[in-house]
This record gives sequence, C-alpha cells and structure tokens, in this order.
Amino acid sequence: MDKLIQITAGRGPSECSWVVAKVLKAFITALKTHNCTHTIIQKEQAGITAVQSVILSISGKNIDTFISEWIGTIQWIGKSPYRKYHKRKNWFIKVQEVPQLETTSFHEKDVKYQAMRSTGPGGQNVNKVNSAVRATHIPTGVQCVAMDSRSQHQNKKLALQRLKEQFQIHHLEQLKEQATSTWEQHLRVDRGNPIQVFEGSDFKHQKKNKSYASKRQTLKKNLKNESWD
Repeated sequence: MDKLIQITAGRGPSECSWVVAKVLKAFITALKTHNCTHTIIQKEQAGITAVQSVILSISGKNIDTFISEWIGTIQWIGKSPYRKYHKRKNWFIKVQEVPQLETTSFHEKDVKYQAMRSTGPGGQNVNKVNSAVRATHIPTGVQCVAMDSRSQHQNKKLALQRLKEQFQIHHLEQLKEQATSTWEQHLRVDRGNPIQVFEGSDFKHQKKNKSYASKRQTLKKNLKNESWD
C-alpha cells in the first residue's frame, strides 16, 4: 500500500523552508537507494531554493521500515543561509505520515456499459445502430463516452480505457484535497529528539548511534542527582 508523507517547515522561518528543500532531496535519494518510487502530490514553494511543505506518495517493499527512519523531527545544524549574523544554529522541520482517506480501487466488474447512438453536429444521429458506448464506474460515478468507431465492441474498449484514465485523475484529485487539508492544519514541529540530523552548508548527514546504553546511564545519573536536590 502506498504511503503519503509530508515534509514541512510548519510555522518556522525561512531557514526551515530551506531545510525542507534539502531534506526532500536527501529523502528522494534514500528512496531510490531502497528501490522505492515516489510521486510528488503537492509542493508549496517558499522561494526558488526553499519549500514550505511537500507531500509525496511513496511505495515499495519494506516501506514501513524505511519511513520509520524518517518520521519525526529533522534537525539541521548550521548558520542561516539568509541572515549572516543570526546566532541561531539549530533548525527543525518535521516529517510525518498523512493518514489516507479510504479510496476506491478500480475493478472492471464495477463498470456499467450503456449502448447509445452516436451523434454528430446539432445532435443528429450518425449511425442508425447503437454503436456509441457510455462506461460508468459505479462506486465513484466517473463516466466516459466513446463513439470513435462504427463498431460497438471497439467503442466499448475505448470507453474502458478512457474510464481508467479518468479514474486515475479522480484518485489524484482526492489525494490533493487531502493534502490541502493536511497543509492547512500545519502541526507544530517538535524540537526535541530528532530522528535524523544534518549539519553544515554541505548538508552532511550525521549517523545516529543506535546504542542507547550510554544514554540510559546518563539519564539514570541525572535522575539520581535530581533526587538529592
């Protein structure tokens, strides 16, 4: 099943939008490395080199494992590319999975065909036989008509082909509407415990240490010290 992923600067400053653009490139590169595919559903530019928010549809094997390494807060450590003397060096954006609305799959058994007479200019009948075909996808109501051929059988095949194309357009519009709804909500970006960290103007990726033993010891020590305060 495809996953919808949003990379967003939230309500962060221009620097965060710059980070979104950089993370988008890194994310797509990682997708290709894992033999996953993607389609950009919606992209909100914040200038030539910055992106406020982007939503992608991604698919591939072990996609759940892949996104688990990205979902959460992303941190970039570096000087502002826009404000030379700005003191802040830590910038945060968010990667989140967008809950998908229940969508309808296309099955030919859900298609209803109706024979009709082909019409010409002014509505006049071109053929005396019912050679034109209207195809309707019952669950969505999407319709297509084919009257290109004198053969009803050929028109039926054309109508089905066009119906499939219109169904894909309908499906994409549903995803865009959902993406717009998510964009408008703009959840707050948390600044703690980043899942991925990048640094410097070259956006170098920091590999996270997967051993949490030292971290647990530090936390225990801090809690012990706090208990004596």
